[in-house]
Order: sequence, then C-alpha cells, then structure tokens
Amino acid sequence: QVQLQESGPGLVKPSQTLSLTCSVSGGSITANSYYWNWIRQPPGKGLEWMGAIAYTGNTYYSLIFKSRTSIARDTSKNQFTLQLSSVTPEDTAVYYCVRWDTRRVVAGLDYWGQGTQVTVSS
Repeated sequence: QVQLQESGPGLVKPSQTLSLTCSVSGGSITANSYYWNWIRQPPGKGLEWMGAIAYTGNTYYSLIFKSRTSIARDTSKNQFTLQLSSVTPEDTAVYYCVRWDTRRVVAGLDYWGQGTQVTVSS
C-alpha cells in the first residue's frame, strides 16, 4: 500500500519561502510511469495543481506558480519537496502531495497524502 505524508511548517511569514516534504512509502518515486505532484486547496476554493516531478526526475510546473516554485527529490530518502518563494497570505492553503499513475486513463491521481495546512501570516 502506497502512502504519502506531507511535512513542514504550518506557519510561514509573508515574503519567506514555504518548504514542504512528501515522504513516500510502499513504492519508489523512481518507479516507471509515476509522477509525483503538489496540489493545494485555498480556503473556500478548488484544487490547484502546482507542479510535479516525474519518475525520470523531470519537473513540470503550472504557469501560475512557475516563477516561484521549485520541486526536487531525494531518491535516497524516497522523498520529494516543494519550495514556494515570496509567499503572501493568498498562499494560505492545504497542501497535498499526490501520485499520478500515467497508465490510468481515469482516476490517475490514485494516492493522496492527508494534506498539511500552511498559513501565511506575520
């Protein structure tokens, strides 16, 4: 059973960099066909895809966040990370790490972390 677990600070000050880690168990982040995503949900809004890192190590970013976002991985720890710079209160959200199985035509986002609340406030 694949499990994803987000970790990081729950409170970040404006203009600082938000850093989150997703620890993956039950499967390798280098396994073929899987992309590892960061998705967030601001209060009262829908889900927002931020970006992903593929099993190859290639990264992909939403145009909305591309200038402020960096996704990386540590294969020795089976973890991938998110950094979001120059945060504002509008970046307050629940952040999820999610696996995408590209072999699936539907329901490809098959495993989700429980989500971590990040609040941007001074």
